[in-house]
Amino acid sequence: MNHRIAHHATKLSLGTFGFIFVCVFSIWTVHAEDYTSPNFLLRDPVITVGGTRLSSPSFELFTSAGQAVSGESASTSFIGRTGFLYFPTATSPVVSASAGDSQVSLSWTASVGALGSTVSSYTVGQSTTSGGPYTFTNVGNVTSATKTGLSNGTTYYFVVQARDAAEQSLIQSAQVSATPQAPAPAPSAGGGGGGVSSPQTKVDFSGRAYPGSTVVLLKDAQLAVKTVAGPDAKFQMSLSGLSGGSYIFSVYTEDQSGIRSPLLNFQITVITGADTTVSGIFLAPTIGVDKSEVKRGENIAIFGQSIPLAVITIVVNSDEEFFNKVNADGNGVYLYNFDTSPLAIEQHLTKSKAAYQGEVSPFGQAVTFKVGAKTVFAEPQRKCPSKADVNSDCSVNLIDYSITAYWYKRALSVNFATIERERFNGDGRIDLVDFGIMAYYWTG
Repeated sequence: MNHRIAHHATKLSLGTFGFIFVCVFSIWTVHAEDYTSPNFLLRDPVITVGGTRLSSPSFELFTSAGQAVSGESASTSFIGRTGFLYFPTATSPVVSASAGDSQVSLSWTASVGALGSTVSSYTVGQSTTSGGPYTFTNVGNVTSATKTGLSNGTTYYFVVQARDAAEQSLIQSAQVSATPQAPAPAPSAGGGGGGVSSPQTKVDFSGRAYPGSTVVLLKDAQLAVKTVAGPDAKFQMSLSGLSGGSYIFSVYTEDQSGIRSPLLNFQITVITGADTTVSGIFLAPTIGVDKSEVKRGENIAIFGQSIPLAVITIVVNSDEEFFNKVNADGNGVYLYNFDTSPLAIEQHLTKSKAAYQGEVSPFGQAVTFKVGAKTVFAEPQRKCPSKADVNSDCSVNLIDYSITAYWYKRALSVNFATIERERFNGDGRIDLVDFGIMAYYWTG
């Protein structure tokens, strides 16, 4: 049982020179009772800390937000937001695992906080059972760690959690695995039949793109592997024959309209003879708008593609940020009609990110639009050139020319021979014919 006390001030006159105030207190009792129906239980509702509305077929509950103590909160201006869209969150780390002798080296992309959250540290979860339970160790605000003292031949499973300053978990990565192995014995000297073969150096990549999209992997800005994502947007691909060392890998795809996703980049150190796993890749959604300028008060359509059934968060930047959510359909396509009435007459930008099964993508590339006194429909977004785009930046310009010119009348490397075959005329050399192709697709 809780008691609430109220006081009422009464002003009494003391003649010409002053007043005296007498406080009269009244006390009433608030009973904490359980309220129930066939499909809900509201436990001891006495104090509410946030406004909301809850409903079911047999009840409806409204609450209001307020101060527990008069004068506890004060501000000249403020915005109160509730709902899961405003809970602190962060992007999912993309984790890679490389097995060694009695150890596994882990590295991951930095997790970026959103909605007021800041990533202050990471914890690494370790288990010998897929899916856990995991034993977590705080490794600090770093993006790599090595787990030692492991048993060779045993498969270990790892996850990485991003945490805030209060040690609260913001997001957990997808699981990766690795199996430590003892180094291969050196081949014996002398004759005899055949030596011991060296273990293969390989990197495996997996994650989510868009349904049926072509996923491209770049190694140090050069085309390395392509694959096609399944109907569920999942993809897997491997790159073998690597030398030990540090590489910058990049992954991108294109949506059903030919609009390219932003590059997702990560630096990985490959260990000779080890199988490195990179999982939890979550490509950001594409985004577009149907108007380059919109008359204030009219709707602007914001659309794009991500993974099927993902929850898409759309942010429109103005003096105040506007957050909206919409569900992608079974093909990963999303559409949101945004009412521009609250926006000032000026330039604005919008961007989006996706969330699915506890994983969160980074924000994709932002697009701009203007709120003004008239409506101008946008030109269709330009597709990336199908030829001559040597460095995969969705444009054919001097950078592509410079790279291509280096190989003019020279023997092509293995990597550039692949580029020539796919992006020029495929005759195995660079000559004037290829520069003619480049001139046709030139975007400047």
